[in-house]
Order: sequence, then C-alpha cells, then structure tokens
Amino acid sequence: MSPERKPSIPDVGELGLQSDCGSCFGLCCVALPFAASADFAIDKDAGRPCPNLRTDFRCGIHSELRPRGFSGCTVFDCFGAGQKVSQVTFGGQDWRQAPGTARQMFDVFPVMRQLHELLWYLAEALTRPAARPVHADLRAALEKTERLTRAGAEELTGLDVPAHRGEVNALLLRTSELVRAGIPGRKKERRGADLVGARLKGANLRGANLRGAYLIAADLKGADLRTADLIGADLRAADLTGALFLTQSQLNAAKGDAATELPQTLTRPAHW
Repeated sequence: MSPERKPSIPDVGELGLQSDCGSCFGLCCVALPFAASADFAIDKDAGRPCPNLRTDFRCGIHSELRPRGFSGCTVFDCFGAGQKVSQVTFGGQDWRQAPGTARQMFDVFPVMRQLHELLWYLAEALTRPAARPVHADLRAALEKTERLTRAGAEELTGLDVPAHRGEVNALLLRTSELVRAGIPGRKKERRGADLVGARLKGANLRGANLRGAYLIAADLKGADLRTADLIGADLRAADLTGALFLTQSQLNAAKGDAATELPQTLTRPAHW
C-alpha cells in the first residue's frame, strides 16, 4: 500500500496574492479615498481618480511619491486584488472604456482586497506545522474564500464580509494559539496595546500577541519577533528585524535596513 500523499500547500504566488500593477486598472488610485495628511498631499474622494493617474493606469510620479507627499501610496498593498478585479471579475474591460462598470468595479475592489488578505493569512497558517490540528479547517476556509473571489460582481458587493472575516478569524486565532504555545516561557499579551514610540530595542517578543497593537515609530531593532502574532499591528516607522507574520503593506510602512530579515514571500521595500 502506498504511503498517504500529503496535500500540497498553495503559496501566495499560486493564489495570486502578490500585486501586479501592470494588470490592474489603477483601482487603488481611484476606488479608495484619502485625506490630506502626513501620508497624502491632497484630499481625494472614493471613486475619483487621483490627479497623478495617467491614461495608461500608471502613476505619473511613481518614482517621487515620498518626496511629493504621497508616502501612503508606497505602503499600500492590495494582496493582488487589483488584477483579480480587473482581469477576472470584469474580464479585462476597464472602467474608462466601459464607464457604466466603474461604480460597481470600485465597489468590488475593497471587498476583493479583504478576501485576498484573508487568503494571505490562511496560506500562512497552513505552513505552520504546529497548527496541524486545524489544517483541515484552514484549507476548507481557504478554498471557500478563493471561490468567493471568483464570484460575480453582484455577489461580491452583496457579500457579508464581516461575517466571513469572523469565521476565518476564529481559525487564525486558534492557529496563533497553537503556534505560540510551542514557545517556552511566558508570552507577552499586548493585543491592541498602545506602544507608539516604545523603546523595544532588543526586546524578547518571541511568541507575543501583538494583534492590532500600535507600534508606530517603535524601536524594534534587534527585537526577537519570531512567531509573534502581528495581524493588524500598525508598524509605521518601526524598526523590524526577524519579524514574522508580516504582510507587504506592514513591511512597506516599517523602517528597516540591509540586516532586516524577511520572509521569502515578502519584498524588501525600495525606500529602506
């Protein structure tokens, strides 16, 4: 009798979770609003194209975003939702050529981004051996979420996203507990904590629960963040070395250098 074949674990590339701006119709530059702040130089309403968006859907100041006051654009990541909406949901028909689709396309984009973010976390969870007790449920949730991303525009705009996020989050919390339980010693529970500007240089945060924590401008240089749960943590201007459970948008917002260790699924930001 042949040995049982282990199911393959899809990676972020197979799931299309890495942004491909060349295959997108500039949706993040149109569908989403932003307000004049340290991150954006101007106000822009949802559904109104950014004045820097060119006719070919590329950014006219891409190489100068930070000095021109648009650092918020450099940290945003859609988890591949832009090209999914552009090329799959709307079959490659852009909102300029078919203006009647614009409003619906812009409404679908933020829904798709949330679904792709969930896929990112589920794919990450499935790579954790310690989470094996919930691997079957994680895979089922991943397959369900992936199916939803291929639904029609009307179904996507009518989707109860908070309810679906709640189902997936229960599994991610269980995954976090299982993974962090294997770390010896008492783990720090700082979920949602205000750690703005905190001096955490060299701190032992291995296995810590930092979900939703405010780590803006925190000094995390040399801190041990292995297996720390960073879902939803705000890492703007934070120093990171050896951090795990990161998304590209968190990484883009953080401060690092050549010595900062990164997971293979993430790309070192050009502005570091």
